[in-house]
Amino acid sequence: MSTIAARADSFIRDRLPPRGAWPDLRFDRARLSYPPRLNAAAELVDAWIARGHGDRPCIIGPKETWTYARFADTVDRIARRLVENYGVIPGNRVLLRGPNTPMLAACWMAVVKAGAIAVPTMPLLRSGELVQIIDKVAVRLALCDAGFLAEMEVAAAGRELTVVSFNGEPGQGGVPKAGLEALLPATAPGFAAVDTAADDVALIIFTSGTTGVPKAAAHFHRDLLAVADLSPRSQLNATADDVFCGSPTLAFAYGIGGLLLFPLRVGASVVLLERTTAERLLTAMGRHRATLCFTVPTLYRAMTTLLEAEVVPVESLSGLRACVSAGEPLPASTFEAWYCASGLPILDSLGTTEMLNAVIAMPPGAIRPGATGKTVPGYEAMLVDDAFRPVPVGQIGRLAVRGPTGCLYIDDARQRQYVQHGWNLTGDAFHQDADGYFWYHARTDDMIVSAGYKISGLEVEDVLLRHEAVEECAVVAAPDPLRGTIPKAYVVIKRGVDAGDELARGLQDFVKDRIAPYKFPRDVAFIDALPRTETGKIQRYKLRALAQAGESARSITRIADPGPDRGHTEPGGEEGV
Repeated sequence: MSTIAARADSFIRDRLPPRGAWPDLRFDRARLSYPPRLNAAAELVDAWIARGHGDRPCIIGPKETWTYARFADTVDRIARRLVENYGVIPGNRVLLRGPNTPMLAACWMAVVKAGAIAVPTMPLLRSGELVQIIDKVAVRLALCDAGFLAEMEVAAAGRELTVVSFNGEPGQGGVPKAGLEALLPATAPGFAAVDTAADDVALIIFTSGTTGVPKAAAHFHRDLLAVADLSPRSQLNATADDVFCGSPTLAFAYGIGGLLLFPLRVGASVVLLERTTAERLLTAMGRHRATLCFTVPTLYRAMTTLLEAEVVPVESLSGLRACVSAGEPLPASTFEAWYCASGLPILDSLGTTEMLNAVIAMPPGAIRPGATGKTVPGYEAMLVDDAFRPVPVGQIGRLAVRGPTGCLYIDDARQRQYVQHGWNLTGDAFHQDADGYFWYHARTDDMIVSAGYKISGLEVEDVLLRHEAVEECAVVAAPDPLRGTIPKAYVVIKRGVDAGDELARGLQDFVKDRIAPYKFPRDVAFIDALPRTETGKIQRYKLRALAQAGESARSITRIADPGPDRGHTEPGGEEGV
């Protein structure tokens, strides 16, 4: 590796949490061992060229397939331009913006190889959101897909920020007239990876904003390797013969792992889709004989509908051997419907931006529908109460995890909320059964306490999703003068279904007939669409705020509480589980 790192930018290092607020980072459980000096890009890309892997397919784009040799060469040329043309030094932050394409992946790795810090952003963020990111981590250079320049240029106005485009319109010979690619043919090949430390920051991911103001989570070079050395090998047995495919963006921890780090670590290939719909994903998996799928429950539901309608033949999925879900809770109804339509189980998982990837995942050989899974080898997890005491088997508690990765917020007081006693508190409520499986209930701030009973909105949602009229739904707490709070359902109905009192009461009865009656949604609102982040997660805090204000969004019908079910005794305030 190069010794270019003599001059470095310490801005991020200086703004990491104080050591006493760090989580315990443990490598012994997974026998993870990394040298003190390493550059993750060299390990993920250059290592395969050294092994004679250059002719193997690496990234499959919409028009062509890049081999490992082409990918490595493009990474090198971009890295050289970053250093020689734009003055990038180790520790500089480089913002990345665009949909999933081979060039975005190459830019991503080039930033890391040059010793800088990649700051990936969701491609549809508006200028105001980009400004928050730019100012928080003092970005001075942005690499932006040409199709997404408008908001980027607005955000850059008045700031010391250079914006360089890529994926521009082709000119003569197919090379873009301007932008990054136009510089590459005249760039000398080869670039020695900058000599970085294993614990130098390589990546900053901003949380997706499901709970309000995003946070900047830092990850080291060794973190990029650790997550790729754990679940893809221990859970998925991934090899160089696999073809990865999926929907999450490379700005999202789920996408960074499943569609970049995981395939590169094992020398496999990955299909990158610029725009993902259920039909596009199914078609791509069939065309490229994908073996591993990474997407979210919403898309599994949509793909199920297409398979059931025979819009896409199920035979096209014959190469698929594992389907992974993350990003939002997986309802049992979605698991069952997908399995019936495709013959394939979904492997649920839970990870966080702060941990970089999955810490709880379903073991392929021992699937338990409805559960999230077991602890990913390399991590340890426990459930605790508000006093940080372990809770008994079967009781709901807060998930606490630790392992080789952990929460390191940049200049953010919320670090001490997330990390306590050396453990990472993910903000999720689970119970664990006697066999070690974790069963998800809700985000800890989404648990509904009604007249002393704790109600999981997710459990109510799973029942509602089984109703023939329901397309999507979310259940949150709404204030109530008698019970403190009540479950309120925001429901998106299927096309052609009429919303109104009759349907609302029918949904309430549907729930009461299937789970404990006190859990039924006492208020039902019909809404055009659920608020979501760009990663597809439901922004429940927006629904809670709506419910708290006692207001209804456009096209919402509010239904009065019909009262308790006949024969059911109201909760008397006794402690729930």
